Amino acid sequence: MSENETELFHQNKKAAENGEEVAMYNLATSYYNGKGTEKNLVKAFHWYQKAAGKGYFDAMNNLAICYTDGEGTEKNLEKAFYWYQKSAENGNQYGMNCLAKCYINGIGIEKNLEKAFYWYQKSAENGNQSGMNYLAMCYMSGTGTEENLVKAFYWYQKSAENGNQSGMNYLAICYKIGRGTENDLEKAFYWYQKAAENDPFIMNELAECYKNGEGTEKNLEKAFYWYQKSAENGNQFGMDNLAICYKNGEGTEKNLEKAFYWYQKSAENGYQFGMNNLAKCYKNGEGTEKNLEKAFYWYQKAAEKGYNEAMNNLAIPIKKENSEFVLKSMENGICYKNGEGTEKNLEKAFNWYQKAAVNGVVDAMVYLAMYYEYGLGTERNFIKAFYWYQEGAENGSGFGISKLAMCYKNGTGTEKNLEKAFYWYQKEAEKGYQYGMIKLAMCYEDGKGTEKNLEKAFYWYQKGAENGSQFGMNNLAMCYEYGKGTEKNLEKAFYWYQKGAEYGDGKAMNNLAICNKNGKGTEKNLEKAFYWYQKAAEKGYIDAMNSLAICYKNGEGTEKNLEKAFYWYQKAAEKDVYKRQEYGDGKAMNNLAICNKNGKGTEKNLEKAFYWYQKAAEKGYIDAMNSLAICYKNGEGTEKNLEKAFYWYQKAAEKGYIDAMNNLAICYENGEGTEKNLEKAFHLYQKAAENGDKEAQFNLGVCYEEGIGIEKDEVKASYWYQKAAQQGFSNAQYRLGFFYKIVKGVKEVLKNPFKIVEKESLSANKWIENALKCEKVKFISYKELKNVEPLDAGKFGEISKAIWTKTNSYVVCKKLFNSTYIKNDKLDAFTHELKMHMQLDYSERIIRCFGISLDPNTNDYLLIMQYANDGLNYLHYENILHRDLHSKNIVIHESNAKITDFGISKNQNNQTSAYIGNFGVVAYMGPERLKNSESPSPYTKSSDIYSFGVLMWEISSGHLPFKDNDNIVTLTVSIITGIREVTVPDTPEEYEKLYKKCWNQEPEKRPSINEILDEFERMGFGNNATSKLVEVLQMFAKQFVKWFVLRTEYELSYKAEKGTGAGTILEEEEEFEEFIGEILLIYNNKLFVSLLEKFRDIRDTESVSEDDESELTAKQKNK
Repeated sequence: MSENETELFHQNKKAAENGEEVAMYNLATSYYNGKGTEKNLVKAFHWYQKAAGKGYFDAMNNLAICYTDGEGTEKNLEKAFYWYQKSAENGNQYGMNCLAKCYINGIGIEKNLEKAFYWYQKSAENGNQSGMNYLAMCYMSGTGTEENLVKAFYWYQKSAENGNQSGMNYLAICYKIGRGTENDLEKAFYWYQKAAENDPFIMNELAECYKNGEGTEKNLEKAFYWYQKSAENGNQFGMDNLAICYKNGEGTEKNLEKAFYWYQKSAENGYQFGMNNLAKCYKNGEGTEKNLEKAFYWYQKAAEKGYNEAMNNLAIPIKKENSEFVLKSMENGICYKNGEGTEKNLEKAFNWYQKAAVNGVVDAMVYLAMYYEYGLGTERNFIKAFYWYQEGAENGSGFGISKLAMCYKNGTGTEKNLEKAFYWYQKEAEKGYQYGMIKLAMCYEDGKGTEKNLEKAFYWYQKGAENGSQFGMNNLAMCYEYGKGTEKNLEKAFYWYQKGAEYGDGKAMNNLAICNKNGKGTEKNLEKAFYWYQKAAEKGYIDAMNSLAICYKNGEGTEKNLEKAFYWYQKAAEKDVYKRQEYGDGKAMNNLAICNKNGKGTEKNLEKAFYWYQKAAEKGYIDAMNSLAICYKNGEGTEKNLEKAFYWYQKAAEKGYIDAMNNLAICYENGEGTEKNLEKAFHLYQKAAENGDKEAQFNLGVCYEEGIGIEKDEVKASYWYQKAAQQGFSNAQYRLGFFYKIVKGVKEVLKNPFKIVEKESLSANKWIENALKCEKVKFISYKELKNVEPLDAGKFGEISKAIWTKTNSYVVCKKLFNSTYIKNDKLDAFTHELKMHMQLDYSERIIRCFGISLDPNTNDYLLIMQYANDGLNYLHYENILHRDLHSKNIVIHESNAKITDFGISKNQNNQTSAYIGNFGVVAYMGPERLKNSESPSPYTKSSDIYSFGVLMWEISSGHLPFKDNDNIVTLTVSIITGIREVTVPDTPEEYEKLYKKCWNQEPEKRPSINEILDEFERMGFGNNATSKLVEVLQMFAKQFVKWFVLRTEYELSYKAEKGTGAGTILEEEEEFEEFIGEILLIYNNKLFVSLLEKFRDIRDTESVSEDDESELTAKQKNK
């Protein structure tokens, strides 16, 4: 207190006591402010009252303030109003302004906005800067007058220019948002800067300008400075924003402790934003220890202050991954829902959602809708859910829009309306939401809610993909793969599958694996296919788990591992169990059942197999339904139950499963699990047969043949037997033999399949006698043959083995039965073979005919022959058609394979020697040789090529062709209708193609023998197609043929000489064994192992008869 102030106080006191009103006012002000004396509000009030009574206007206004605030007297708003009015009416601008406040707020008088506007206007016009500011507010909000933004701007400007800081702030806002004037951020920044010096609130606004670069250059350091100034001057907004700077390291170093401090200061100063942010710090343990109770406390405080986000945060997740709320977010961080900081209470969570939603929080609207939809904290109510989804959607919530569309699509809480669903998906897509783009594309693709338009579907899938939607990438790839809405482009399909996979989409990973597996849009790569199946499986994609199991099962792209295959089948199956009925297809469950049934990768367990078949069947997997029925029928893994078997056959059949139709028909035919019904049985056989099931085709044939459920019809029976036979069904092939009258082109061959026409010969016996006389054929006395012993039955008669004493070597004797009957077909064939030998200049590749002998006991002729080996190329060079080439006509002589048996051979240049007939081994004969003998196809070299092709198959398989088919009629029909042997596993592709070309149904499409030899020279296996490898294969074939003949020789010599020949044969066996071992050492691959082991098995099982086994030595047994 200065001496001047004290002296002035005493002067005013003296004057006041003398009745001077100005001195009274000044004395009151000294007492009010404590200047020149101690502060004394009672005395201040006294002297204001005295001055007012004297008519001093300023004293009247201040006296009103004392009554308003209860300063120096009791609070009395009516008296306050009275004195404001007196002051105003006497022209005091401050009184006018205060009187307006009384009218606007109803202080001491009834609220009257028009009078408030009037007195603000009077105050402003009298130069009161505060009145100018308030008058602008009236114009801005239309309070007591019509809204007028231009006049509002005018009075804010007047107020600002007169130094009113609030006016400066509002003027800056007008410039910033363009209210009542054009938008001008530079001017807004100017007025914020002018007002900031003394106003903490405006300091905060100025900081915002620097932070966002509005009206000035962005400068985080200056923003931080002004936030700090604002905060230190007590502004709660500035405190909260300063905390954000420390939290994010904006304009200063990041400091979570200081961030927490200022959030706390802001919260303690009553700022709801600060309370909410402080709750987050406690929730996440940022800048302080994690404390869910305190987090809950501050969320609740903010909510009680009316802060809507805090209301929401009491229920919704504290952390959001993006602006679109997804259903799974409900599982994370919900205070009341999960009991974080308080007891779990869905009802309270629901209440807070409701409060926030009613207060306009869009996110809360969507969550409130979800609580109604799923019955969380309240009763389930789809109508209210729909209402709040609609509210959220109309307020711009992307997720709300999406959910509203789904409500319309599924009829949830409203009538189903696909057009409206389409409308809202379109709105969502146009707002840039990926999910809406994809859903809109699906509407266009399926024609739901709009016309089907694949081009637009493609467009929106592309937009979704380009905006980062994994699902969009996958579907866009599918458009390219199948040419939907765009041109087919496998490379682009592969590209987008790869993009989707890299973004983590399990379905895209699976499809990318399929591309790599099948070489679609990229090179085939089983290792990469395996990699992506594994990635997709690890993401939980069931189809990929199943495919990964198949990779392990078959060793595709990885090592074969049945245990891992079983593991992934099990994983897929167990995941499929928990999916809703409409999802998942049960495939993995079915595969797991198969593993348990067959003991693959796990112990065999029929009960578990049954369990998983049942699970897969209940899931709707058709294969499993049929397999489950079989389990019930046979009592596998469960009790036998024909009724349940019938039920599941029926279920599978109704879903179009062909095998089940046939099985169901059997049930009806036999009355198994249902009443016998032959008509239904016939109908089901017919359905399955028409769908290509060979067993059903055969059964349908039986129905027509025997009149089961239908009238007998042999023509239709034959038709269906033929259809089944063409698919290799052996029962049908056999049965078809009884219907030769119906089968076109087979009638005569079935009646007499071996009719022979020899155009040249009228008397075969006479021809032989003439040949002997002319010494065209050498006669060998029967006495020169010893140890004659039957070996096999040929087409002419008996084949024997004997020792020709003249050379002391083995010969083969072909005896013709009943040769006294001159027109016997077999005798004609016998003489024909003799003619062929006479025309040959013998090569080492052809069996030599030494001559002819006559058995004096039976009067039958015998051909005396050497062993002969493969000489087909030589025969064709000599224009001889062998026409009966098969493995038993290839023998070994002096380590050479040779061809024998020219009984039905033909000189191609001499058509008079055309021996048209069908002698030979049917399995090796081409279809053109087996057809109608009344209009026979001429023999060509291609006939031998066909036989050679069958022989190639025999070498690769180690089995005789059609070894299980001993019915000549059935076999003949099979060959004519195009049935061939099945390729054995691991046969080289080039080798397979070659023998299939050889046995082509059309003779003219078969290769020549030279082409075959060229192909053998070219042929190799794997990447190293060297001549050495080809040589090994040729050696192998040679050794195999050699062994094949030695087997026969061994049986003869063993029986004839009791061991004389056995030693030689055992040596050959050992040589062959050593050869196999060498091959396995040199060429350690699956092909050779498979082939050699097959041949070894055949040799071990066939080379020694059961009758002789007991006489073999221990060494022979081991062999």
